[in-house]
Amino acid sequence: MSSIRSQRWLSPGDINGFLGLVVDNLSIMAFLATALIGIFGFPADIVFLRMFPGTTFGVLLGNLAYTAMARRLAKREGRDDVTAMPLGLDAPTSIGMALLVLGPAFLSFKQAGMDEHAAGIATWQLGMASLVIMGVLKFVLSFFGGMVQRHVPRAGLLGSIAGIALVLMGFLPLIEILKVPVVGFAGLGVVLYALVARARMPLGLPGVLVAFVVAALLYYGLGPLGWLGNGYHAPVAWQWRFALPLPTLQWMNGLAAATPYLPLILPFGLLMVVGGINVTESARVAGDDYRTRDILLVEALATLVAGFCGGVAQTTPYIGQPSYKAMGARSGYTLLTGLVIGLGGVFGYLSNLVELLPLSVLAPILVFVAIGITVQAFEATPVRYAAAVVFSFFPAIARMVTIKLSDPTYVSSDHYGALFAEHSHGISELAVITVLGNGFIITSMIWASFLVALIDGRTRRAAGILLSGAALSLFGIIHSVELTGGIYVPWTLDEASRQLVWQFTGAYVVLAIVLLVLALAAPRDDRSVA
Repeated sequence: MSSIRSQRWLSPGDINGFLGLVVDNLSIMAFLATALIGIFGFPADIVFLRMFPGTTFGVLLGNLAYTAMARRLAKREGRDDVTAMPLGLDAPTSIGMALLVLGPAFLSFKQAGMDEHAAGIATWQLGMASLVIMGVLKFVLSFFGGMVQRHVPRAGLLGSIAGIALVLMGFLPLIEILKVPVVGFAGLGVVLYALVARARMPLGLPGVLVAFVVAALLYYGLGPLGWLGNGYHAPVAWQWRFALPLPTLQWMNGLAAATPYLPLILPFGLLMVVGGINVTESARVAGDDYRTRDILLVEALATLVAGFCGGVAQTTPYIGQPSYKAMGARSGYTLLTGLVIGLGGVFGYLSNLVELLPLSVLAPILVFVAIGITVQAFEATPVRYAAAVVFSFFPAIARMVTIKLSDPTYVSSDHYGALFAEHSHGISELAVITVLGNGFIITSMIWASFLVALIDGRTRRAAGILLSGAALSLFGIIHSVELTGGIYVPWTLDEASRQLVWQFTGAYVVLAIVLLVLALAAPRDDRSVA
């Protein structure tokens, strides 16, 4: 039997695995920073000196734990081909945090009269509180993950995340690509060539790395010549930004502000638990039998520690463990990734790399990930449920439109509010779009789950799901009638808002009743028994 001392710390496959995993994490960090700073005007020092160290510390701890788990499994089973579970920042929820929580919260704080720095600190505290909430939820659900997976249909889980991927993680970055089309489209083409068409890269290099290099060479080669127009911005000077991820209780100051965002925050945590279950099963099929609860607990604790230390994006085990195993990676690649990402947040070299990579260079990998997540939603779901997956996309589309229309640089806040409240011909289109988009992740789960139940002939179950949707609508957990998407007690709202609440809540109740009547009226042989 092999001794732990005989295990190599690095194999040739670990180098390739390291390059792929570190680039994945770097791209998400870069998008998080670039979106906050470039799109919302967030103070860069708060992102790099307060958010980054804690966020990357979670990646360090999680990868160290998964490295130890892999080496322990190899020693126990006497094997030298055990591959560690890869861990990093979750792309859909990290992007969702930037575009749906942190960015809008920052603008809201500024509109309330805070100066830029104070609004940035308040947003950072809200982000920490959000991460702590997600960590607690993940910790609790790690003991009940299997039950969650059994009761929420796969179409609902994967459809909701695919909706985020398609319209927020795919379409919005695609816009950034086409702002500098010569650079972005070339990078996207290389990503599709390498990762979708599965063409071999020179020297066996990771396709993502090649795409970054090609796009960066185009950007920094053509930009100074004026061939990219206003899309080129000269790189800033290199700075060493040293910041330790020290534990702090400042997250408690953000709890109240995080409450309106719970309809987004809680599903983010739930999705990671189910995702952790799925990736553990995929690793088991590939030959590495990790205990599901251990994988989930590491993920939860890494997220919790990151939140306590200033982090704003949650960690997750990645779906590609069998792919890393196929390229020969063992346990060294997670150790290297954890150290490079974790120390990069402390010593600041990650922030400098982020500043060197514009969105037009980074966005192609995000579009690919969006495509992959969307395709997986259909491949991993039985064909008969495809309609449920598609149906679950609509709330995410509404949320994307709301993000753009509620941006005061497009539509002034006063004009937006006036259009929302206009009801001379019934509920205004803008109100419908906004209310449909508020709480869209949970709405997507409900819509897909309800339709799956109908497809399975379980009409009473479908009606029960609709009634749960009515209860959630009543308190604004989904279909919030507040522009900010906050939750509320309906009888405290003004008359016009209460009318909207009754309309959307009533829609679920009425449909549930209609379905039950139809089921009772159906021929006895066709009636649902569930």
